[in-house]
Amino acid sequence: MKRFAESELIINADGSVFHLHVRPEQLADKIILVGDPGRVETVAAHFDQRECDIASREFHTVTGTYKGKRLTVLSTGIGCDNIDIVVNELDALANIDFNTRTEKPRLKSLEMVRIGTCGGLQPNTPVGTYINSRKSIGFDGLLNFYAGRNEACDLDFERAFCEHMNWNPQLAAPYVIAADEELSERIAADDMVKGVTIACGGFFGPQGRELRIPLADPDQNRKVEDFEYQGWKITNFEMESSALAGLAKLMGHRATTCCMVIANRLAGEANTGYKGSIDGLIKLVLDRI
Repeated sequence: MKRFAESELIINADGSVFHLHVRPEQLADKIILVGDPGRVETVAAHFDQRECDIASREFHTVTGTYKGKRLTVLSTGIGCDNIDIVVNELDALANIDFNTRTEKPRLKSLEMVRIGTCGGLQPNTPVGTYINSRKSIGFDGLLNFYAGRNEACDLDFERAFCEHMNWNPQLAAPYVIAADEELSERIAADDMVKGVTIACGGFFGPQGRELRIPLADPDQNRKVEDFEYQGWKITNFEMESSALAGLAKLMGHRATTCCMVIANRLAGEANTGYKGSIDGLIKLVLDRI
């Protein structure tokens, strides 16, 4: 049986996992992930009671109950690199015995829903739209570091996208990953746009924003907006959905991402006062998870 060395799985003196500072018994099987640590309180304000409230760096965790369901809400910070930390540590909390440092004989499948914000890319994704990421295209390259990447991804979709974009070989190879179908259907129901999300490795250049530095491909966003594959069109940009869906699939967990559009790149519109209105999306997810 494989034993995970102290350098590979770092456990704090209090028995908590290194970055999150959460102990195994403090984690619920149903997890809501948010980017902003401040949004954890917005979600947890709906809880009937709380078991724990833990803050470490950008990672803020609250576990409690909502309408009889035990839930954990956790902030990840921004980006797929942080998702790599969070999902690996959540999986360790669920499926590794911290006393023996070995894999548990019976593995647990977590249910993870990310609630975030995004930029809309189509006429049917104006500001305020809720989008469920049925498929994600990872510009971040994270999943390429893990075995099983090709078996988990839609390789035909990837090839079609790379050909359409005339993909620059200096960039990380994009990967296309589907969210968990049952969880997505349950969370999105009939009041969210079911779309394809690009998860970018940055907010400015990778999403086609140009300030003082010119873009390597000034035509990137037009090509993204024009792309279509088997009826799928790319609906939005954000920064975490691909890593979440990909790592969850490789580890045997179930995950999906739901975002509210706060900027429509096609229309050139943005809503900087979105923090109050995202509570509607939070309530939908809490009721459906």
